[in-house]
Amino acid sequence: MASPLDDSALAQLRAPSLEDLEVLADAAFASLPSRFTRLCEGLVIRVEDFPDEEILEDMECETEFDLLGLFRGQGLAQREASAQTGEPPNMIWLYRRPIIDYWADGEDTLQEIITHVLVHEIGHHFGLSDEDMEEIEQKAG
Repeated sequence: MASPLDDSALAQLRAPSLEDLEVLADAAFASLPSRFTRLCEGLVIRVEDFPDEEILEDMECETEFDLLGLFRGQGLAQREASAQTGEPPNMIWLYRRPIIDYWADGEDTLQEIITHVLVHEIGHHFGLSDEDMEEIEQKAG
């Protein structure tokens, strides 16, 4: 005999895929003010399941779930007016499994979390430190 849960929408739920998070990240980026996104020209945003071992070691993470996102590159404040030949683009990674784990354990929506992580990493693209962003967030809310 089938349980009532078998036919419910809850029973049909699946974890968001990499592609699902890419769609949410694109929507989060599109929702940002244009004065903010104009300064992100050439910024590459990628979604992966987890950071690689080298990143985990560099960031001194205890587990692969410790890092929700990462910015790699030179902040705008540190860059020259024009990119040097062969210089890799600034990149942001969003890590699907740690983000889903964080989402499952909290009250925020998945879109709110992705937006927060994306904005935080874009802050690094602008040359802001974690301390700068914490101060801005405290003043804002």
